[in-house]
Amino acid sequence: MNLRSTLAAVSAATLLGGLAACAAPEKEKDTTTESGVQAATATSAEDFGGMDALIEAAQAEGELNVIALPPDWANYGEIIETFSEKYDIKVNSQQPDAASQDEINAAEQNKGKDSAPDVFDLGQSVALANTDMYAEYKVETWDEIPEQFKDPNGLWVNDYGGYMAIGYDSAKVPDVTSLEDLLKPEFKGAVALNGDPTQAGAAFSGVMMAAIANGGSADDIAPGVEFFSKLKQAGNFLTVDPDSTTIEQGTTPVVIDWDYLGAAAAKNVSTWKTVVPAEAVVAGYYFQAINADAPHPAAARLWQEFLYSDEGQNLWLKGGARPVRGDAMAEAGTIDADLWGALPEVSGEPVIPTDEQTVKAGEYLAANWSKAIS
Repeated sequence: MNLRSTLAAVSAATLLGGLAACAAPEKEKDTTTESGVQAATATSAEDFGGMDALIEAAQAEGELNVIALPPDWANYGEIIETFSEKYDIKVNSQQPDAASQDEINAAEQNKGKDSAPDVFDLGQSVALANTDMYAEYKVETWDEIPEQFKDPNGLWVNDYGGYMAIGYDSAKVPDVTSLEDLLKPEFKGAVALNGDPTQAGAAFSGVMMAAIANGGSADDIAPGVEFFSKLKQAGNFLTVDPDSTTIEQGTTPVVIDWDYLGAAAAKNVSTWKTVVPAEAVVAGYYFQAINADAPHPAAARLWQEFLYSDEGQNLWLKGGARPVRGDAMAEAGTIDADLWGALPEVSGEPVIPTDEQTVKAGEYLAANWSKAIS
């Protein structure tokens, strides 16, 4: 079963309010464009007078701050380069290997400064806990995004999705068919999880996958935490945050991560394989949002327009991720048909945690994760 046909049937549920850390009052910046538009409060391109005026306002700002976007994550390297060249806007890519919570922390710590992030790309649990930090905005392709994948007021929009998977270097470890395999002696000091599940969306979904594989559910993540505790006790769990460098150097021969990141790893490591465990098919989307205190508010809005355009969506698809407008683009004939048709089919009904389940699991992880792997 393909994610593009199953995600559309799952509701993202309702927004949950979040708490943002208190910060000292900052002097407000004048975000009025030359045409008199308040860029920081614009909720659509029409508020600028159309796309041409939005582009002009963004180019006048001249820069865009993005954060936590590794170049090999869903093809973000090419996405950033293409946007920068297309609009002649300098993109400052900060902390590319940071986790979702680091994005929020950076926005709070740098509020009122030119260095603050303009936009966020967040895992579900962190995204839903911080909605009071986002600006409302609806891109021109808004109507082609399924209702369940966006906040009705435009505070956030799902952008691209995938399946949680086990990636491994078949030249260094035996073939993997299930999570249970990772407890074997052959995987001593070999298994890494992409991030801290209390802060990173990929790691959170990795623990959710382990929970489901061990009798748990989206409502009961405890078996997943117990699995990683066993993995640590067996000496198999590496408390190392993996990336393309650790994969290529062979220091993290097994990585629990999204399937599209496994596809990216395989481009540089010919023996890299990726498997979605049939006993625990977990799917999910990331969340895109604009920082309400963005230092470059027009450029932030133009970035959103680019990401949700046909060009931007196809660039995510090129990175192996499944763009949120994929079905609409396929129907319109604007999707890259070869790449769309090459997305792997996955056996089993995918589990996509609801907002409520995500918050509940996040609370359990916050209370139990560190002691489980200590």
